[in-house]
Amino acid sequence: MLGASLNKAFYHPNPRLQTPWNFLQFGLLSFPISPFLGGISIVVASLLTWRKQYHIISDRPIHKGFAFLSILLLITTGFASHKLEAFLGLFNLVPFFLFFTGLTPLIQTPAQLRQISWIMVFGSVPVLIIGFGQLFCGWNFQVQFLWIVLDWTVAPGGLPPGRMAANFMHANTLAAYLVTIFILGLGLWLENYHKLKQKNRLIIFLTITVFANFIALILTNSRNGWVIAISACLAYALYKGWRLIVAAVVSIASSFLLAAFAPAPIAQFFRSFVPYVIWARLNDDMYPDRPVALMRKTQWQFALNLTQQHPFTGSGLRSFSGLYKDKMQIDLGHPHNLFLMLSAETGLITTLLFCGLLAWIIIAASQLLWKSKSIEPENRLIFFSYLLTFIGWILFNTVDITTFDIRLNTLSWVFVAALCGVIYQYQSRLKLRDN
Repeated sequence: MLGASLNKAFYHPNPRLQTPWNFLQFGLLSFPISPFLGGISIVVASLLTWRKQYHIISDRPIHKGFAFLSILLLITTGFASHKLEAFLGLFNLVPFFLFFTGLTPLIQTPAQLRQISWIMVFGSVPVLIIGFGQLFCGWNFQVQFLWIVLDWTVAPGGLPPGRMAANFMHANTLAAYLVTIFILGLGLWLENYHKLKQKNRLIIFLTITVFANFIALILTNSRNGWVIAISACLAYALYKGWRLIVAAVVSIASSFLLAAFAPAPIAQFFRSFVPYVIWARLNDDMYPDRPVALMRKTQWQFALNLTQQHPFTGSGLRSFSGLYKDKMQIDLGHPHNLFLMLSAETGLITTLLFCGLLAWIIIAASQLLWKSKSIEPENRLIFFSYLLTFIGWILFNTVDITTFDIRLNTLSWVFVAALCGVIYQYQSRLKLRDN
């Protein structure tokens, strides 16, 4: 039954879009291992859809919003002190808006959402193998094939040392990837866990992979990833009405927080059973000599000061790093908050528009899920998992930034496109029904 539904999902409901759908599926599967092949395939999928669905794409308000945002971002480069740097910074945003708009009419059904989730789970397996090999087998290698077709760098013992990074540039980058896979995989598992009794091989594989993703996420030592993963578990438990699991998750999370931040006598009690690696990482006792310039609070305050200096135009994309180095004498790529970075570098108008577009997606998805009866009961959970993934992406970007990693940036906009595509499909059905 499950295998048949997966096979069926390989075929697009609109035969005219089968070719771009094939490219998208291949791109998502290969992307974690070869960003070059995966990225090219996803871009081709978007461009082919643009060619076939141009009138639909150009007519949708969310696409017009991102087009206007792109124009505003381009305008801000004219006010930047270093215009070339600001122009190059557009490539972390505008091209992704373009292929996002191309993918929304391509992804139309909950079956496609499931297919994408399964592909992402399968695609994470090589990353997990590399990550565990890196930490526990001392793997240390660099693989390069045909320049950038395949380019892996695996540092022994993780990057930073002791934190799993696999073939990603940093442990936090891997954490952002893993938490996304974990949320999508857990959504699939909750749809199918009852099939474990039937010893269904796919569900056994899914169970092992979701658990391995969770363990790997712990080993990245990323506080952001931990909090989002636990919050996702709590959200799923609330959605399913599992009160005992809600109580368990809240109790475990409270124990962690009390061990990290409670007054000494209380904290000491909880530290007797909460692992040191958790509470010391949460309150930063694990790194007591961290320079003030590397603290997020310092970076955020600096970004806010830049916003106050240029509230409407910003200081120019990619300007934060140079300005921060001049002030703090330390190299730092970004302020670890996407929205503060945008306000500092592009101004408040573009940032508020960007936030408004994201808010529209959340509101539209929430209304469709809870206020509309158009989504079939069996499809609500998979839709909810994509809404959770989107919210998780936003939360991660409040304490870090994913736009500078091509894999994370691309995958993020694929998930946003998937959510928007299904939203529009159901909204069009409602309009037809009302007429």
